[in-house]
Amino acid sequence: MEKRKVIISVKNLVKKYDDFVAVKGISFDVYENEIFGLLGPNGAGKTTTLEIIETLRKKTSGEVFVDGHSIDQDTNKIKRIIGVQLQAAGYYPNLNLIELLELFSGLYDVTIDPMEMLAKVNLQDKAKAKYKALSGGQKQRFSIATTLINSPKIVFLDEPTTGLDPQARRNLWDMINEIRSNGTTVVITTHYMDEAEQLCDRVAFVEHGEIIVLDTPDALIDNLVNSGFERKKEVKKANLEDVFINLTGKEWRADN
Repeated sequence: MEKRKVIISVKNLVKKYDDFVAVKGISFDVYENEIFGLLGPNGAGKTTTLEIIETLRKKTSGEVFVDGHSIDQDTNKIKRIIGVQLQAAGYYPNLNLIELLELFSGLYDVTIDPMEMLAKVNLQDKAKAKYKALSGGQKQRFSIATTLINSPKIVFLDEPTTGLDPQARRNLWDMINEIRSNGTTVVITTHYMDEAEQLCDRVAFVEHGEIIVLDTPDALIDNLVNSGFERKKEVKKANLEDVFINLTGKEWRADN
């Protein structure tokens, strides 16, 4: 069996805030070209862990390597090969989408075709629209476009489908799969377990600053079933969201 390349390596990572230990010596690897999910309740330590890997937050101890580069010595090299999804506060609301993309490409010191970038996320018809005029789904899609500006090896997506309607959510899933099919590794956080099950090759559950389990979604579900777990309601071959999509279609809407 071909050995997979490790593109992110986290070893004994610790982050302390005074007497509070947010991350308690966690270790895990992310393989090249996989979709890896970091899951857990709010306050579990997953966002802190991601921000350390993204070089946005200092660690207390441990080692982190991104594509062979140490976050201690090679911060600038790491920043060139990753794309980080910004939250809404990171954008100038009165600039249009082309102006924002040109601004970000200047910050990355790369040359891009803004319309080509917008086409990747099906927003070319909103090119002259101001960011503040976009719907929630459009803002999420635009934020993903900005992560792709520097043709990154790794993209970090923080709860990318929160608050979206079913069509926008399913289409964003397709977009994330397409990013991976183009050779990019994706690290995602989400509170939607069906989303993690559909998208992720492997998931790590974080609780109280520790990884309590790491495996493929299938293996984790099979282990639970084999332990004697039974759902109170019979599992069907489709769910209510599938019914909704089947009845209302899957195409992008003008406002999603």
